[in-house]
Amino acid sequence: MASPTQTLLLLLTTVFFFISSSADPDMLQDLCVADLPSGIKINGFPCKDAATVTSADFFSQGLANPGLTNNTFGALVTGANVMTIPGLNTLGVSLSRIDYAPGGLNPPHTHPRATEIVFVLEGTLDVGFLTTANKLISQSLKKGDVFAFPKGLVHFQKNNGHVPASVIAAFNSQLPGTQSLGATLFGSTPPVPDNILAQAFQTSSGTVKHIKSKFQPKK
Repeated sequence: MASPTQTLLLLLTTVFFFISSSADPDMLQDLCVADLPSGIKINGFPCKDAATVTSADFFSQGLANPGLTNNTFGALVTGANVMTIPGLNTLGVSLSRIDYAPGGLNPPHTHPRATEIVFVLEGTLDVGFLTTANKLISQSLKKGDVFAFPKGLVHFQKNNGHVPASVIAAFNSQLPGTQSLGATLFGSTPPVPDNILAQAFQTSSGTVKHIKSKFQPKK
C-alpha cells in the first residue's frame, strides 16, 4: 500500500504532466488571471489587471471535503477550474473531486475539451470509456489506482461497492466542459423533438416523453 508521501508525489506528477501537455493554447505572459466579472466573451477570459492579482486568485479549498451525494445519481462532481480559481486562465489545467455514495454513478458523459485522468482516493469503482469503434474499455479500480479517459470519448464511473468512494480528476484544460448524454439529449432547452429521439433510439414517442420527464428540473 502506498504511503501518504508516495500518494502525494503521484498526484503532483499527474498534475505536472497535464501542465506540460496542455490542450489549451499556450500563454503569452507570466499570468492572465481571469477577469470573470467583465462579461466579455472571448476564447477564454480577459486578463485581470496584474496590479490587482493576489494569491487568492490561485487558491481554493473546494476539494478538501467530500461532496453531498444525496441526489438522483448518488454522485457529486466538485470542480477546481478557472471558474473557481481564476489564476488557471491560460494555464491549461484543472482538477475535480468526484464523490460517490454506495451504488453511485457518474453517468455516461464526455469532456469535449480535455483528456481526464483519475486517482482513486477511497473505495472502489468500475469505470470505462467507449471508442469511436464502439469498443468498451473498462477497468475495476481500488484506492491508489489511476485511470485515463481520452479527450471527447464517452465515459462513466460507477461505485458498485458498499462504502463511499472518491477520486481526484485532472484535466489538461482550464475548463474541460461536460456533456452528460442523458441530460443533453432528454433535458435540453429547447427540447430535442420526440420523433428525432424515438427514431434514433428505435423506440416510441411515449417512451421518449417518459424519459424526458426524468430530466425535468425539480420543482
